[in-house]
Amino acid sequence: MRSFETEIENPIVQKDIIELANKIELFHNGKIDEEKFRSLRLARGVYGQRQEGVQMIRIKVPYGKLKSNQLRRIAAVSDEYSRGRLHITTRQDIQIHYVDLNRTPELWAELEKDDVTVREACGNVVRNVTASETAGIDIDEPFDVSPYADALYKFFLRNAICQEMGRKFKVSFSSTDEDTGLSYLHDIGYIAKMKDGIRGFKVMVAGGLGSQPRHADVLFDFVETDKIIPIMEGVLRVFDRYGERKSRAKARMKFLLKDIGLEAFRDLIEEEQKAIEFKSVTIDVDSYVASTPVKITEIPEVAIKDQQAFETWKSTNLIPQKQNGYVGIGVKVLLGDFYTDKARLLADLVDKYAAGEVRLTLRQNIVIPFVKTELVPFFYSELEKLGFVEAGYNKAVDITACPGTDTCNLGIASSTGIAEELERMIKAEYPQYLKNEDLVIKISGCMNACGQHNMANIGFQGMTVRTPDKLVAPALQVLLGGGNQGDGNATFADKVVKVPSRRGPEALRRILNDFEANANGKQFVEYYQEKGEKYFYDFLNDLQDATNLTQADFIDWGEEEKYVKEIGIGECAGVVIDLIATLFFESEEKIDNAKTSFDDGVYSGAIYLAYQSLVNSAKALLLAENKKTNTHAGIIKQFDELFIESGRIDLGTSFSEMIYQINKFAPTADFAAKYIENANLFLSKVRAFREAQQELEQKAV
Repeated sequence: MRSFETEIENPIVQKDIIELANKIELFHNGKIDEEKFRSLRLARGVYGQRQEGVQMIRIKVPYGKLKSNQLRRIAAVSDEYSRGRLHITTRQDIQIHYVDLNRTPELWAELEKDDVTVREACGNVVRNVTASETAGIDIDEPFDVSPYADALYKFFLRNAICQEMGRKFKVSFSSTDEDTGLSYLHDIGYIAKMKDGIRGFKVMVAGGLGSQPRHADVLFDFVETDKIIPIMEGVLRVFDRYGERKSRAKARMKFLLKDIGLEAFRDLIEEEQKAIEFKSVTIDVDSYVASTPVKITEIPEVAIKDQQAFETWKSTNLIPQKQNGYVGIGVKVLLGDFYTDKARLLADLVDKYAAGEVRLTLRQNIVIPFVKTELVPFFYSELEKLGFVEAGYNKAVDITACPGTDTCNLGIASSTGIAEELERMIKAEYPQYLKNEDLVIKISGCMNACGQHNMANIGFQGMTVRTPDKLVAPALQVLLGGGNQGDGNATFADKVVKVPSRRGPEALRRILNDFEANANGKQFVEYYQEKGEKYFYDFLNDLQDATNLTQADFIDWGEEEKYVKEIGIGECAGVVIDLIATLFFESEEKIDNAKTSFDDGVYSGAIYLAYQSLVNSAKALLLAENKKTNTHAGIIKQFDELFIESGRIDLGTSFSEMIYQINKFAPTADFAAKYIENANLFLSKVRAFREAQQELEQKAV
């Protein structure tokens, strides 16, 4: 027996990990379809990376809060299974790289010893629930959003309704109207509000970045806290049924809203209300265990070597805290990368002198809350030993970037290399920007916008440029004018020019020089809107010229070799599988899981698993007929047209009548039992039809 099978106390987690181990074995033996295996491993945080034969593991850190014991555990896992480097993402996760696929189950088991999970960190599921990094300490917050983010995360983890959606689903919580959780670019975003002394949230829906950014709509101006989970369940049910599944480029919820409109979307949510078991979910705030600072009896004496550097750091990296006598410390982490030796020492420091926790931020940094004001010199001295006292936390010199071509399969050009160069340039040539909070610079290695480039004041996106003789060089698209305006309002950046990557610093230099000379105190977004896109295009246009590239232009930032465009390298090769038989097998699995949920009294989950089995079984026959299966709603409609109305299969009713009982009846035990039975009977009928069809085909041969 594998050791991790007996070491895990939580039987649900144990089942998850054993399932992953078994599916890895089936995949290696050619008994599971590559796409299905990819879907399963992604939902377990296992992501193929650019380098062949190794995986990136994304570790979920809900709302960015990490206890010191959890940080130590992650460090130990990284040392054992990876290379000792930790990467903070723009969604408050931690990623480690170069992991052997076969060791991922035991890695997961090790993490779970300190309640750290990789479940649903990737894949077409509800991703990590993010939140303002200052939640609970923010001087302007009406209340701490952490208990609500925590409850929502736990409610939807492993929830049947969001395990096989057409695309990923992202959620955020913002502590104040400043909207530091960036609600406007999420599938659903909650902004903390108070109304007549009652806690609640403004609800934003269907925002997103990527190649076609979309500003979220206001779904509700105010809902009380007990409605946030039922509202999200309704949204997820609609997205799961009507969202695109075939074309990844159109599968996000923002495209569904664009197609049908907000009012039609509201109507569909209303249709789901009978199916939602809990119309109100009261969140027990008192049961949420918030971190508390340790008692300090003695303040260690320290000698500050460079007083000027210390004063500069204090002016840029200290965060006011609503708890009297305490401050937060913002730690600027270059590109979000740090090593396990520093992680352990940081964990020890916050254990002994703060509140035993750190917060990971959306800008790939770290916040240490609950530092006594008298301890600030001591913390500076200790953090200096770790190389963690660079000034400019959340300022213009604090550039966000995704991993790009370092490790990502989809990276087109280097984002980390150019980020380092731009930070170096700003520090050397524009030291005044060390304290500038207005200017936000972000970089992504491709159009998918993991570095959030298209919501920045100044953004760069990795691309390529061709010379007249068809040579390919790394390039950067320059985007300008994006920005967060607060309370769910924002502007997305305009694409202005595309320049060879080596000219990126010169492009930024010209933009900053113009801003310095002509803005007259205006913030960058305001200045950009006043001048307009063409103004900036005109003084950047000559940098686009690809007819005069030098040898250096063909070597990307941070690289020594000549640039070669490579996208999508690193996933395992496919195997030939009977996809129809696989889908039937999965339908059977879903029915078994539905019966388990029924026995556990989770009737809503049991019904949804039976619904997924019904859709899956119908999809199998449609695929056998070479029909498109873009959405659940489309599958249901097509199945009726092709098999029921033609009389090829007799259900005694239409398929739509059978399956849509899900939103006509409340999730009771009686209805759940009947619905599971219908799924079982339907699977038997379509299987029999498929077998008869195959027999006829064989006779014809």
